[in-house]
Amino acid sequence: MEVRQLAVPGAWEFTPRQYPDDRGIFLEWFRADIVSRTIGHSFEIAQSNQSVSRRGTVRGIHYAEVPPSQAKYVYCATGAVLDVIVDIRAGSPTFSVVDTVRLDDVDRRAVYVSEGLGHAFMALTDDATVTYLCSTSYAPNREHGVNPLDPALNIPWPKDVKPLLSEKDLEAPFLAEAAEEGLLPTYAECLAYYSSQQHPHG
Repeated sequence: MEVRQLAVPGAWEFTPRQYPDDRGIFLEWFRADIVSRTIGHSFEIAQSNQSVSRRGTVRGIHYAEVPPSQAKYVYCATGAVLDVIVDIRAGSPTFSVVDTVRLDDVDRRAVYVSEGLGHAFMALTDDATVTYLCSTSYAPNREHGVNPLDPALNIPWPKDVKPLLSEKDLEAPFLAEAAEEGLLPTYAECLAYYSSQQHPHG
C-alpha cells in the first residue's frame, strides 16, 4: 500500500495494490497496521457509515467538536467522488488550505482525515458508494458544517456538474463566519488531542 501525505497536515491518501485475475480483483482497502504507523497511534473504529449518492451530490463540509471529534477513513467502493479535505483549525499555519483526491473504483484509493479537519465530497457518478470508518460514534449535537460553496475556499468542484446539497449544508456558514462565531476547532486543542492519543510503542 502506498501512502502520500496531503497538503492539509493530518490527512493522507492510501493507494492499495490490486491483484487482478480472470475472476476479478482482490485488494486490501484498509490495513490497521499501516494506518496506525502513518498517523502515529492506533485508529479505533467505533462506527462504519455508507452513503450512496447520485451524480452532483455534495456532502459536507462536515466536522465534529474536539475532543473527541471524529477521524475518518474514507473509501469509494463503486463509482467516483472528488474527496475534499479542508484545514478548518483556527490558528493552524495551514488554515483554509484545501486538498482533493479522486476516490473511485479504478485506483481504489482511500483517504484518512484527522480529527478537527473539515471533510466533504462530490459524487462524480450516479450510485457513488462511499464507506467511512469512523473513530467515534455519530453525536448530532457535536456535528457542525462549513458551506462547501464558500467562494473563499475555492474548492475545485467540477464545472460541468451541478451541485446538489442538503438544506443543512446550504445553510452552513462560510469559513470566515464560522471562525468569527468561534465555531471552529482550534489548532491548539487539536494538537493537544493528537498528542493524548500517541502510544509509547507508536
